[in-house]
Amino acid sequence: MYVKKNFGLKSILRFSGGHLVWLATWAIGTAVLYQFTGLKDWMVIPWLPLSVIGTAVAFYVGFKNNSAYDRLWEARKIWGAIVNSSRSWGAAIRGYVSNQFRTEKVEDATLRSLQKKMIYRHIGWLYALRSQLLIPTQWEHVNQGRLVAREAKRRMKHWGVGLFNDGITEDELKAFLPEDELQRLINYKNTATQIIDQQSQDLKELRAQDVIDDFRHMELQKILSDFYTFQGQCERIKKFPLPRQYGSMSFVFIGIFIFLLPFGMVSEFAKLGEFGVWLSIPFTILVGWVYLMMELVGDYSENPFEGLGNDIPMLSLCRTIEIDLREMLGETELPEAIQPVNDILM
Repeated sequence: MYVKKNFGLKSILRFSGGHLVWLATWAIGTAVLYQFTGLKDWMVIPWLPLSVIGTAVAFYVGFKNNSAYDRLWEARKIWGAIVNSSRSWGAAIRGYVSNQFRTEKVEDATLRSLQKKMIYRHIGWLYALRSQLLIPTQWEHVNQGRLVAREAKRRMKHWGVGLFNDGITEDELKAFLPEDELQRLINYKNTATQIIDQQSQDLKELRAQDVIDDFRHMELQKILSDFYTFQGQCERIKKFPLPRQYGSMSFVFIGIFIFLLPFGMVSEFAKLGEFGVWLSIPFTILVGWVYLMMELVGDYSENPFEGLGNDIPMLSLCRTIEIDLREMLGETELPEAIQPVNDILM
């Protein structure tokens, strides 16, 4: 997540500056051909059909960008709900796991150990879920053609998940799950799912020992059910792309529009006089860049768990929840909150 109020010129050029090279080449090449060859009569496209195409493309790209933003904002709302329910889980475990219903009291140290185990396991679930959501799908940028994949990897390194320790999930799981449990759970295809299931099995044991009653068992199980719901919602966004007929065709339409654009521009600006042809170059680049930026913004927003700078800051949210839950346990030696690096909060 980009944390500054506005993008600076440097950030904008970093995001789209490479495209200005071929835009400028195409605009200049068209102007030179128009001015110095005998193709003037053939290199003219009336402005009316070109403007109709541009309007249609703008509507199409606008729909795509709205859909991409909906996916991004829904993902943020899901993680906001995970934050809230995680705090509820910590408070409920500390309040419900008690001696209230037992005739033979459990030692306070044992109760605190049980509470810590279940709260720590939940923190492990958070990091496991984040790790699973960062596994690339085949439609994400890092798995595309050579140039796109190389650029995506560069962005991940300098403005994405590469800014932070690659082994952070492994380290956190080792810290929050018992070693024997970790070795068993890590081998499942969906570790996060199995961690929640293990929580449910522990609740069953606590109910059998009368550490919790039926009502509290049901309430705690309901919170676990909410976690499954949130995980499933995240997986739906991750594993079902923005329909490709919308996600990819807008790129095709913008390519067609930018290809035709200088033929309409150069003929219109030529009407202004001797230097009008050359004046068409900056305006062609500007209009083409605006349309291209609209496409890029939507394209890099539609996958909010991709590991790039526009993603949901899952690592920061995991650390925030971790700090809150460990403070509930009375711990004072806490990790620092995640800070932005290169203006990116992950």
